[in-house]
Amino acid sequence: MKILDWYILKRYLFTFLMMLLLFIPIGITVHLAEKIGKILENNVPFGEVMLYFLDFTIYFAHLLFPLFLFLSVIWFTSKLANNTEVVAFLSSGVSFTRFLRPYMIGASVVAVLAIILGLFLAPKASEGFNDFSFKYFKKHKSAVQKTNVFRQINDNEIIYVSSFDVKNKEGKDFTLEHFKDNKLIHKITASKIKYIESDTIYRLTNYLKRDIGANEDELDVIRKKDTLFSFHVDDLIPVIYAAETKMYGDLKRFIEKEEARGSSNVGRFKLVLYRKWSLPVSVFILTIIAVAVSSIKRRGGMGVNLAVGICIAMVFVFFDKIFGVMAEQSDFPPLIAVWFPNVIFGILAIYLLYNAKR
Repeated sequence: MKILDWYILKRYLFTFLMMLLLFIPIGITVHLAEKIGKILENNVPFGEVMLYFLDFTIYFAHLLFPLFLFLSVIWFTSKLANNTEVVAFLSSGVSFTRFLRPYMIGASVVAVLAIILGLFLAPKASEGFNDFSFKYFKKHKSAVQKTNVFRQINDNEIIYVSSFDVKNKEGKDFTLEHFKDNKLIHKITASKIKYIESDTIYRLTNYLKRDIGANEDELDVIRKKDTLFSFHVDDLIPVIYAAETKMYGDLKRFIEKEEARGSSNVGRFKLVLYRKWSLPVSVFILTIIAVAVSSIKRRGGMGVNLAVGICIAMVFVFFDKIFGVMAEQSDFPPLIAVWFPNVIFGILAIYLLYNAKR
């Protein structure tokens, strides 16, 4: 039986790899056709373009990982069924559960790949992909989550910026207010704040510090001032894709900090965190569904199996997106939003597996 296990496992991994190699170049070609005008207009260096499309490849593969897997399993299992190879396996006395074993081994390999992709490769690729987009494709758009950010960074201090450019690490209309016993002690304002990464300092333009006195205030006015602050540059404003660009440990700490501040975007960040673990689980669920659907030889051949598989995949993506939006836009728990599709399709997988055994 080891020969048959190895035969199915090779077909599983080879077809999945071919599916990636088939669709990723199509995605790159379509994306390049859409962006080639702006790339030429901005005279983007060839090296940066190649790095951008490498990041895009990882970003695109991670985004559609379950769909590629599902279609590849349906494709090669349908071919096995049409060639009556599945019937031959089962007729030799092999149970359907035993027939699934090489599929589960293959799913384990793909799940490990999904974990590595989600925890390490995808965050860096997402950062490069988005940074390139804001540098060359959205030069006149603000790479910020929202404007007029008003945030308490500790028990005594509150900061404000009207907008923040993530690429240049510059904010406009900066204000810092320091309180003690609910009383304003001093207030710092600047028309612009820029983070100097090489020196880990902040450069303030049109700096004004007002110390609140009992009878009169004391003013300190400087055209440009370099100084240190206790907050991090990310505290000025989290960008739209902040969660996507952080490694797992950094993302957990980022979420804890945002929860302590009462951020309204914690749900969005938690979705990214939980999906790093839900995706590998969905690999096993979708593999079982794909095998159960496509292991039966049908009158319509592979076309029927592919049609059924695509419908199931679209429903899975629909559930994933609709619950994701609910978690982002409301108080719907992100943990439920991420795992609910897996639970529903897990039940479907058990039902289909039970009927396939029969």
